[in-house]
Amino acid sequence: MKPLIVGCGTADRGDDAAGLAVARRLREWGVQARQHSGDGLALMELWERREFVILIDAVVAGGLPGSISTWNAADAPLAADVFRGTHAFGIAEAVKLARELGRMPARLVIYGIEARRFELGAGLSPGVAAAVENVARSILKISAKAVS
Repeated sequence: MKPLIVGCGTADRGDDAAGLAVARRLREWGVQARQHSGDGLALMELWERREFVILIDAVVAGGLPGSISTWNAADAPLAADVFRGTHAFGIAEAVKLARELGRMPARLVIYGIEARRFELGAGLSPGVAAAVENVARSILKISAKAVS
């Protein structure tokens, strides 16, 4: 089963663009991946009737910039304070509501890339840029297995 791959973030806010950069890298390799702002309600709509979804976003969990975390969101709740998006209703809230409404994908894997720099106009910090490549390669392997 081919996953829906969605990179979330804001392009002009430094490390917040990490998820978007992963999606862009995957598309360079011929993998279908969407870019998304991370608005929770729109994400729920996007993953509706999907069996397998992979989300990528910048997180602030107290680790070193570029650290990678993964969550199986279909099984466990997410800490809302880790996903500090620009939306009042973001990824963690969407997962919680989708779970309550019975609208979760069977598999929802979230890759979080630890971020530090969110200034307007900033680029990715070096650790986050390296993590983007690592996450993209991991998802490429998952995507290849899902197709075969």
